[in-house]
Amino acid sequence: MIERQKVIQRHFPHYDKPEPLSPLSVGNGRYAFTADITGLQSFPRDYEVPLGHQSEWAWHFKQKPELYNFEDIKLQKLETYGRQVPYPLRPEDKEEAYHWLRQNPHRLNLGQIGFRLLKENNEVVVLADLIDSDQVLNLWEGVLYSRFSIEGQPVSVITVCHPITNEIGVKVNSSLICSGRLQVFMRFPSPEIPSTRWEEAIFPNYEGIKGHQTIVLSQTEDSVRIQRKLDEDNYEVGWQWSSGDLQQVSTHEWRLVPDKQAKECRFTVSFAAEVPENHCFEAIYKASKEHWEQFWMSGGAIDFSGSTDSRAAELERRVVLSQFLTAVHCAGSMPPQETGYMYNSWFGKFHLEMHWWHGVHFALWGREELLVKSLDWYLTLLPYAKQLAEEQGYKGARWPKQIGIDRKQSPSPIAPLLIWQQPHPIALAEYYYRANPNREVLVRWKDIIKETADFMVSYVVWEDDKQAYVLGPPLIPSQECHDPNMSKNPPYELEYWKFGLELAANWMERLGEEGNPKWLDVSSRLSMPPHNDGVYLAHENCSNTFEQFNHDHPSMVAALGLLPGHLIDSEMMRHTLKRVQTDWQWETAWGWDFPMCAMTAARLGEGDLAINFLLMDTTKNTYLPNGHNYQTPSLSCYLPGNGGLLTALSMMIRGWEGTEDQSLPGFPRNGKWKIQWEGLHPMI
Repeated sequence: MIERQKVIQRHFPHYDKPEPLSPLSVGNGRYAFTADITGLQSFPRDYEVPLGHQSEWAWHFKQKPELYNFEDIKLQKLETYGRQVPYPLRPEDKEEAYHWLRQNPHRLNLGQIGFRLLKENNEVVVLADLIDSDQVLNLWEGVLYSRFSIEGQPVSVITVCHPITNEIGVKVNSSLICSGRLQVFMRFPSPEIPSTRWEEAIFPNYEGIKGHQTIVLSQTEDSVRIQRKLDEDNYEVGWQWSSGDLQQVSTHEWRLVPDKQAKECRFTVSFAAEVPENHCFEAIYKASKEHWEQFWMSGGAIDFSGSTDSRAAELERRVVLSQFLTAVHCAGSMPPQETGYMYNSWFGKFHLEMHWWHGVHFALWGREELLVKSLDWYLTLLPYAKQLAEEQGYKGARWPKQIGIDRKQSPSPIAPLLIWQQPHPIALAEYYYRANPNREVLVRWKDIIKETADFMVSYVVWEDDKQAYVLGPPLIPSQECHDPNMSKNPPYELEYWKFGLELAANWMERLGEEGNPKWLDVSSRLSMPPHNDGVYLAHENCSNTFEQFNHDHPSMVAALGLLPGHLIDSEMMRHTLKRVQTDWQWETAWGWDFPMCAMTAARLGEGDLAINFLLMDTTKNTYLPNGHNYQTPSLSCYLPGNGGLLTALSMMIRGWEGTEDQSLPGFPRNGKWKIQWEGLHPMI
């Protein structure tokens, strides 16, 4: 049996100085708070990434919902085998409507909570004035412990998140309280978005005072209830403290001066769409410790300590931190954004093609209850997906790519034309069912399975010359750098269509019901994946020169890796994968590409190659001290990389159908990898 607590303790993030690129978070899957070296958000301007504070329910429409709709940008129609199919692509004019639809709704930063610290001469402390910093994120408890000193006066801070509510608890001990030199502030940002590019709009704007109101609804000597109004949206904040005096210092900022008679201050801050409920600090602290111990003691676990490969410790660190981060940022009741609750990427919207990467590992690691919440969300999206398919002349349900809480797709020159998210609900439901094989599960998602598969067979086109069904054009494959009007039969999408349709037929058979007979007809007569010179191509109409398209995602390899590869020749895929390894422009890749390639290597019996992909030394495969997968300066966290890592490791250790009895089927056979594991499930 694995000594789980020892494994987790080996990888507590421990800082003795500020880490401006790698702040630490506490959260619960639906809400998270990210702190600097003080345990709060005291010095946000000194950090290279936003100190985010978000919840899954907190969104905003600029001015009002439905300010613009697709009629304002005029849907563009693309030739599709003799008919015109409308898509919300980028128009040549109508820029204001286009950008509003891309930006709205957007996630809100709920507010900044930090320390205002004073020197003995009454000057405000800056980050450089902090000495003796010592910060530890206790993963086993889900608690952030921070220590630092100001002019020889120590400060001790405990920061914790309630495991259910949108609430943090904080306890501060310091003699600075007695001299009035430690104060706590809370301020609220403007909802205005300063740029049409999300990369230039990731930092909250705390200077703007227009477009929002901050109103005190009620106040006592130890609490305040505040309402935030942002155009037609609003939420409430409850702040409760042990003792002290609350002062309003500006339109959108309050300051708590703790009672000078005490060296300790405890406070809790709660957020809700309406009427927040505050617990005491002790209750939050106790609940967090119980919650996270239960999390770590359930589900899967891996111990690499018996391995002699020099990379084993780093791989174990990434595994432990990725479990924590995905539980904090990806375990809510709707699919997450790539950056979770850290800050807004793509204006805070979620990308459904990433949902597999965010969620499938929960089922493989025996934590399928964390997947089912966001999987259930497809039931609420189903009417919109059916409407989208109908508007385009298809049957069933077409799942959009980039959407927000309003469940409407965003206009884009790329997003509306992606299709590889379509089989995701079938695959995710299948993985959940295999962890919980009962009729209730089958009935629960029957409509999702049927409508998804009906769209998939409605979308393909029969081509007489090939005597086969084809995908596209128009479409954009998961390697997004291709012309939609030329893209046809990308290998991964072909294999995923076959995989998803066969799973749908099996689902109905388990229920004792008949599925659409066209599902198996299409799956059995799909085109074979295109190739040239012994290498699989990005799609049928792309150049036969591999080097012309050796950037972005090498997604052709996913056809045998993420998927069982029934349409794939294994030796040709082996050749393709090795060409990808040597010739790909890896600086253009993304975090999930490395575990994707590792899974392909594992299925091919190339264990050394699988490990090399997982730990490739390149920028997009960087895992920061806080565990986040770094991509670019504006994308310093990328959770699909974390989820992909957990998926690949589960597969490499536990195997896939046909290898369940083998020991570590995806690892090198060199005697250097001695791994203990528990609670993992095989991939299909």
